[in-house]
Amino acid sequence: MTPTIVLAPGDLAIAAFLIVLDAVLSVVLRLRLHWQLGVAAARMVAQLLLIGVVLRAVFALASPWVTLLLVLLMVGVAGREVGARPEQRLIRLGNFAVGGIAVAFATGLTSVLALTTALRPDPWFDAHYAIPLVGIVLGNVLNAASLSLDALLGGVVRERAAIEARLCLGATSRQAMAGLVRAAIRRGMLPVINQMSAAGLVTLPGIMTGQILAGIDPMEAVKYQILLMFLLSGGAGLAAAGVVFLAARRLTDPRHRLRLDRLAAK
Repeated sequence: MTPTIVLAPGDLAIAAFLIVLDAVLSVVLRLRLHWQLGVAAARMVAQLLLIGVVLRAVFALASPWVTLLLVLLMVGVAGREVGARPEQRLIRLGNFAVGGIAVAFATGLTSVLALTTALRPDPWFDAHYAIPLVGIVLGNVLNAASLSLDALLGGVVRERAAIEARLCLGATSRQAMAGLVRAAIRRGMLPVINQMSAAGLVTLPGIMTGQILAGIDPMEAVKYQILLMFLLSGGAGLAAAGVVFLAARRLTDPRHRLRLDRLAAK
């Protein structure tokens, strides 16, 4: 097996020179992105160093309760991000509620399925496997859910007249919003479909590249990547559908009325 390459601070500093180059380019071309680049880079480094320290401690404790606590914290932050991104907001923290429920359900189902069937660590909730897997799934689920929620809420405002016209003609709220619901779910799933279409031919996905750099046989890395892409696709679909159906339900009532009074502009 190829020995693992250990990165020194100097190696990271050399790579960071590319960020400096981007900042210089921003100044020269007057893009006004140099400050944002610097802040984003500094924040990324600080966050990753912090999570590295936290994960080292969690792995050392090997406690299922600590693992669960960290997973719940990650899910909670992801749910908040889903709710914060759309331009429109459901009242009474509705965005955060539907986002949190959809993210928790999609991430929990796909992660537990993978841990108990394909990966099968002993125990199945081993932090070395559970936390990285949840983190990868969450990133994709968050993206799908936020895109779908934004598409639905924005679409309801934009197509209000058409939806209310269908309701006046006798359609149920579900029928009146069916086209918008489908479009919103589709928007959330497109990124992961693009990922799967390009994987291996256009790009080498992150986890596969990392495993190969760590010395794992390429075919084993490929199998892990295929498993991961199936999980990400399934999680994205569940999150997109879940957040859209939950939000659509909040925007209607049992009398099949469109309730835009439950929506507030950001």
